[in-house]
Amino acid sequence: MHLGVDSFVAAVTDPVSGRQIGPEERMSDLLEEIALADEVGLYSFGIGEHHRSEYYDSAPPVILAAAAARTSRIRLGSAVTVLSAADPVRVFQQFATLDLISQGRIDLVVGRGSFTEAFPLFGLSLGDYDELFTEKLDLLLRIRESESVTWSGKHRPPLTGQGVYPRPLQDPLPIWVGVGGTPESFARAGLLGLPLMVAIIGGEPRQFAPLIDLYRRAGAHAGHAPEKLQVGLHVFGFVAESTQAAADTIYPGWHEMFTKVSRERGFAAPTRTQFDATSGPDGAFFMGDPETVAEKLVRISGQLGGVDRVALQMTNPRLAHADLLRGIELLGTEVAPRVAVATD
Repeated sequence: MHLGVDSFVAAVTDPVSGRQIGPEERMSDLLEEIALADEVGLYSFGIGEHHRSEYYDSAPPVILAAAAARTSRIRLGSAVTVLSAADPVRVFQQFATLDLISQGRIDLVVGRGSFTEAFPLFGLSLGDYDELFTEKLDLLLRIRESESVTWSGKHRPPLTGQGVYPRPLQDPLPIWVGVGGTPESFARAGLLGLPLMVAIIGGEPRQFAPLIDLYRRAGAHAGHAPEKLQVGLHVFGFVAESTQAAADTIYPGWHEMFTKVSRERGFAAPTRTQFDATSGPDGAFFMGDPETVAEKLVRISGQLGGVDRVALQMTNPRLAHADLLRGIELLGTEVAPRVAVATD
């Protein structure tokens, strides 16, 4: 099982001084975080895509290009690229270019995103939510297959044999499908033989076992080899010297973030009791000291029939840069070796 970090590049208020970290400083901190993840041997670092004031990740390829220049080994990718609101031609060109810059260290994870701001921002209708993703994924895979593409669809002008350049170093460029909890999404990824990145942000991870089994059965039915059907998890988490320290460090920002989202969506305000339950042995948050987090990763992987990689979304709006650096260090130097021994 490979371990990594995902970041939404949240705007941060320093939890001690109350000072708001400006976007220029936040970007500098982010590149330091990615460089440290590379240095301590983590497998991957992903950048999300949002179009909201509280996040600075609206242009992931630009961030990833800067990260590629600062690193030498770690895999870099999207978490996720909102393909429904993008042009597949441009997405492929950007990530193929990134693959060349990074010398073959790029993963493209595509999905529909958990927020909807991108749709009106780019002149798209939410009513076409599912159709947009299906059509654009089809075009993206056609472009990956061949540099000259003939294709037509409903939501984009047709291609009549034009070439799409540059071509990536990796052949094929790894394209993962990011999914939530919709059975149709799991089955589609399996039928296409694409690796699966499952976003688990609530409930119990073991509840996803039937959906992951559906993905694997759909893939086998379509004739795809088992080794092609990789499964990854995107989860909230944090590592500190003790489980109590991890929870106390993350909770203020988690409460701020989910209070805002709950208010927007008409949900009840989140509580510390809810946070602690979700951070427990069976919950969706991977929170604690290195041994606790490693044991949970191994246990959950077993419950899901084996997991190839896990990325912890470790940033939030009340997390000091120094604390995040320490969390990344512990994940790479303490958690990853424990997981490697347990799953060898």
